[in-house]
Amino acid sequence: MTLVEQWRRIEAELPSGWAEARLSLLLADEGQTARAASLLGPASPGRSGATFLFGTSRRGGAVGPEAVRRLLRRLDEARIRGTLAVVSTAEAPEPESVVASTLEEAWRTTLATLPPDWSDLLCEVEVPSSDQIARVALLFSPLNPSRQTGRLALRFRCARRFGYGASAEMVRRCFARADAEGLRGQVRVLRALSDTHNVATQGPVWQVEGKSM
Repeated sequence: MTLVEQWRRIEAELPSGWAEARLSLLLADEGQTARAASLLGPASPGRSGATFLFGTSRRGGAVGPEAVRRLLRRLDEARIRGTLAVVSTAEAPEPESVVASTLEEAWRTTLATLPPDWSDLLCEVEVPSSDQIARVALLFSPLNPSRQTGRLALRFRCARRFGYGASAEMVRRCFARADAEGLRGQVRVLRALSDTHNVATQGPVWQVEGKSM
């Protein structure tokens, strides 16, 4: 199994709320350590013998999951084989809700808190009353929202430049339409990725509660 395939399996099995993960890579051939160290350079790995240790983070401070995929692909292309494993994980705190006088204002505030190179978001808007959920779903139809079972919440994706998800401007316009009808709610960013590069895909896929988003 290639290193990229190993990472794909590992990522799918990580807890849905993971924020940081520490990974180990044990090379099959210790004679390839110098080449592997060069290719893994952006991840600033530590090394003991034929084993490399490096981290990945969804919140910054380490290379992101997509960057890990790209680095491992370079090793695969160089025919460097090994075994990838998770050493430890840390979960993110519960996402903070942005409550503002209008949904449009909440969306602007949310975007202002994101890293400047954000590229893909999984978002949620929760309304206070079951009387509002059907109307909000209709107004948000350009975002292709999904209803959350047992909750008065809708999830949708936002893409900054390309890929699957509505643009930030389309999200803003949908929120503005809801504001015009006096609808209110709370806005959350559940997942965020930075500087992703789609290669023959529609964009990243998140595993949330066993479901692909």
